[in-house]
Amino acid sequence: MLTTLKENISIGRVYRLEAGEGEVVDTYIHQQSGRGVNAVAVIVKNGTEEVAHEVAVHIAFAKPLYLSRADVPAEEVAAERTTVEEISRNEGKPEAALPKIIEGRLNGWFKERVLLEQSYVKDEKQTIEQYLGGATITAYAQVVIGS
Repeated sequence: MLTTLKENISIGRVYRLEAGEGEVVDTYIHQQSGRGVNAVAVIVKNGTEEVAHEVAVHIAFAKPLYLSRADVPAEEVAAERTTVEEISRNEGKPEAALPKIIEGRLNGWFKERVLLEQSYVKDEKQTIEQYLGGATITAYAQVVIGS
């Protein structure tokens, strides 16, 4: 490629998504200055193309790292739990209240990273899971140029 295009091109990530029966695929490419900088593909089961597209747009905006809590590596959760507990203790929170405080902060941490728990960008009163209704996301991929 270097000699043909006179550009240094490298492929960072490759995703392969396959839709099965009853599944809808949609994509979204966010553009800046006329070029795509953020591409999303999503597969939704028992949903419409409109739902799949809206979820793809949400993913481009919110950049979730995981689909569900089950997808978050246990080491990451343990490390965050330790950090949150340390912060709560340093703030002088009462020992009896620590478990609820830690769980509340962890829930907020999950909400930032887990797609199904994120507030839907077009209606923050509902999560993506609630927006989906009876549909489910079977897979998604996001590629951001420069990351």
